[in-house]
Amino acid sequence: MTQPDPHSPARTIGYLAVIAGVVVLGAGSFAYAAGWLSPSRLTPTKLVSALAPTSGPALGHRRNHAKGVCFSGVFEANGTGTEVSRAGVFARGTYPVLGRFNLGTPDPDAPDATVRVRGMGLQITAPDGAVWRTAMINLPFFPVATPMAFYDLLKASHSTDPGAMASFTQAHPEFARFGGWAKSAPWTTSYAEEAYNSLDAFLFVDASGARHPVRWSLLPQAPVSPVTNAELTRLGPNHLEPEITARVGQAPQRWTFNITLANPGDETDDPSKAWGPDRRMLTVGTLIVSKIEPERDGPCRDINFDPTILPDGIAVSDDPFPAARSAAYARSYDLRASETQYYPYHLQTAKSSTP
Repeated sequence: MTQPDPHSPARTIGYLAVIAGVVVLGAGSFAYAAGWLSPSRLTPTKLVSALAPTSGPALGHRRNHAKGVCFSGVFEANGTGTEVSRAGVFARGTYPVLGRFNLGTPDPDAPDATVRVRGMGLQITAPDGAVWRTAMINLPFFPVATPMAFYDLLKASHSTDPGAMASFTQAHPEFARFGGWAKSAPWTTSYAEEAYNSLDAFLFVDASGARHPVRWSLLPQAPVSPVTNAELTRLGPNHLEPEITARVGQAPQRWTFNITLANPGDETDDPSKAWGPDRRMLTVGTLIVSKIEPERDGPCRDINFDPTILPDGIAVSDDPFPAARSAAYARSYDLRASETQYYPYHLQTAKSSTP
């Protein structure tokens, strides 16, 4: 069977948004406050359903970013972050992390080279038990400006109408930037060579109560060796997981944790607009990944990397996406939690119990 074009923006965008996990109390109220749960507009059920491929969802799995692997390690904070946030994880020290490298696809068996978007879910825990969760991807900006536009894009990309995508692009010119990135950005052969970006804007709250609009990025310290899609394809359909397992087995992998502060007038409610390189940047520490584990028995399997799970000192901004993602993640978990018999971990048990 012919493989879809991995460079296609329509294919890529269909796999971006949902990293499923445990339900978080209050997700619906966040979404309601953001104004996107009006019955006449959009609901988590509609959004998650729109993510499914035409063949249907992979039952028991995350509804998007379904292919992934767990990691653990530490975040070494250098203390610089305390200038802009009172969150405990920025005080100089070392804090445990759990996370998940993943591909932006609803298909857990998708060949690595057919998926343009790679992600990292991350949980950092402070000594007092406060948790910070974030879900990042390797795009430099989000393809569209609003959750409703994202839903419309999913519908257009799955439509049988040959003019659906052209009509969508005409209505949402910001999508052209994503198309350019998808076609021209290099590929890599390792999760360790990717930069991961929050894209959404948040508010850091310092000790005096002042609020600072920020975005953040994790930049790889490993040398980056760009490859073509054809070169990645030749490495096989499941190259990335064993590669990162072997690489971390040889030596821990590191990312520099950078915070970018908004300039006055920067838009904080539109992740499709990148902030320029002239913004002030703070390096607040280093993420060190020291262990890789398969997801089905790993510590990340049941974590919801909900971007609204924030410690004191970090708050949501007027960006509508974290609220939308929070509610959609909860819906995704509800579904897969009711489908555990289909998850690979249970397949052998299910077979042995079949009359």
